[in-house]
Amino acid sequence: MTVAAHKETLEFQTEVRQLLDLMIHSLYSNKEIFLRELVSNASDACDKLRFEALTDDALFESDPDLKIRVDFDPDQRTVTVTDNGIGMSRAEVMENIGTIARSGTRKFFEALTGDQAKDARLIGQFGVGFYSAFIIADKVTLTTRRAGAGAEHGVRWESDGQGRYTLETCDRPERGTQVVLHLREGQDEFLDSFRLRSIIHKYSDHISLPIQMPSQEEGKSGEYETVNRATALWAQPKKDISDDEYKAFYKHVSHDFEDPLAWAHNHVEGRQSYTTLLYLPARAPFDLWDRDGRHGVKLYVRRVFIMDDAEQLMPHYLRFVRGVVDSDDLPLNISREILQHNRLIDTMRSASVKRVLDLLHTMAEKEPEKYAAFWGEFGRVLKEGPAEDFANRERIAGLLRFASTHSEGDAQDVSLSDYVGRMKPQQDKIYYITADSLAAARHSPHLEVFRKNGVEVLLLHDRVDEWMVSHLTEFEGKSLVSVAKGALDLGEIEDEESKKEAEKAQDEYKDLLNRMQEALGDKVKEVRVSHRLTDSPSCIVLEEHDMAMHLQRLLKEAGHQVPASKPVLEINIEHPLVTRLSDEADDTRFADWCHVLFDQAMLAEGGQLEDPASFVGRLNELLLLLSGR
Repeated sequence: MTVAAHKETLEFQTEVRQLLDLMIHSLYSNKEIFLRELVSNASDACDKLRFEALTDDALFESDPDLKIRVDFDPDQRTVTVTDNGIGMSRAEVMENIGTIARSGTRKFFEALTGDQAKDARLIGQFGVGFYSAFIIADKVTLTTRRAGAGAEHGVRWESDGQGRYTLETCDRPERGTQVVLHLREGQDEFLDSFRLRSIIHKYSDHISLPIQMPSQEEGKSGEYETVNRATALWAQPKKDISDDEYKAFYKHVSHDFEDPLAWAHNHVEGRQSYTTLLYLPARAPFDLWDRDGRHGVKLYVRRVFIMDDAEQLMPHYLRFVRGVVDSDDLPLNISREILQHNRLIDTMRSASVKRVLDLLHTMAEKEPEKYAAFWGEFGRVLKEGPAEDFANRERIAGLLRFASTHSEGDAQDVSLSDYVGRMKPQQDKIYYITADSLAAARHSPHLEVFRKNGVEVLLLHDRVDEWMVSHLTEFEGKSLVSVAKGALDLGEIEDEESKKEAEKAQDEYKDLLNRMQEALGDKVKEVRVSHRLTDSPSCIVLEEHDMAMHLQRLLKEAGHQVPASKPVLEINIEHPLVTRLSDEADDTRFADWCHVLFDQAMLAEGGQLEDPASFVGRLNELLLLLSGR
């Protein structure tokens, strides 16, 4: 059947044009990675064919031996990468190459810094390695046909990387994809067999498919030979794998340009047989917080690729983990739906989580500086763990790090074990405060009595913290207690005399408290004498299970309904402003004083004023009054 000519010239998506420009200028110093990316794409295409052929072996088209070939032509000045994998249809070519169909596109470009090394890493994470071909080529021609389609359904894509590309139907008897790179001037180093082989050995030796190049032996002209090991790296004994090989494989599975921070490689045999090779990245990917981002590890069954991003194998709070899980027991035709209700998957997931947590605990204990780097990148994600993983909550808690009043720095470097080790002899609780910034937490009036008594308080200022502590209620038998919620009980830390004085003051100032409550009306649940405060005139105290004020504000700004709650206003009876208030006979001025104290306390707590203009007006009037005008 003849091919009907159907050629069109199309514009690249704006983001692709930006990316092409970035590729050429940011990655020029690391231009050899083009071959790694193209070989990796070819490997993925073969894996996908192998998987689809499990239910339709006709897709092999009498050619079941999957392979990748790399050729070069010094006369034509071309480098060609060919695979006999799944191939692409015309629509798939437009979707995968003409556009970047990825929800994190905007975040990717926002994350660019202008620093070539950092931007190169982002490009790798973004998974758009095909475009790296334009680092060394001024024209790229891609010819492809999807497995199972007729030869007349071949597609040719061609571009010079300047903003446009052509797309036409062509006759292609072979399935799979061929990418031809027409080299720029000055790139002749890639027209050398030894140079190309050395790049393959460096980056792609671990790929389980044979990567073939023309034989260099005499008498074998026109023949191909395999130039990589062509064995699954994770299936080899650990003792036979070098660190460089582990690092190269990480870059293949993660599309990261940097070395991993650490890894764990395990073979499990017994009632269940499987292998895991799991990596911790050195840096967070730009789409770590993207709800639509695809996270997870690759799943294989008896060395056959099944799926990318098998999120069922790793909980969401460990979504930064990369690597492979290869099972000898799962069926080859397993689906994502089956993964959700499979006992073997549950066992592998549980063991994999344990290995990642073990790896982190070992790092935290033996390499604290490396763990500090990890925490800086992934700490906020790990804080999701106590809510998601009840079974491992205590182990996750041991990995958490916080800022605290123990030091003046802003580093989150205090573990719960560190805190417990420094607790006063009579102390039986772990005290913390949540706020929307470190400065707000460190300067909160709620800390005054703790400073007075030399009691350390953890300063929690990440947005996830309020949610985390609602699920992490104790550690090593010690309750976690918010210093800003509920009735404050310092137990035996506070001397009996101070307790009696606080109780006495509550009775002594009963009339003032009632008058203040009447002035504030339904804004407060109660007004009471505080023994938290030593310097500030007032503070807001929430009920034990109420949502923190700063979190209420964030949710309201996001359009969410927040459960109604009334705070308690505590006053410092020794503060001059409160003393002045108690002597105020004018009811109007008294009410103004009360509202100013309440609004100040609300602002200090990170809350939002219902009527900021009235607060400013009252404050100005009182300032004028105090100045004698």
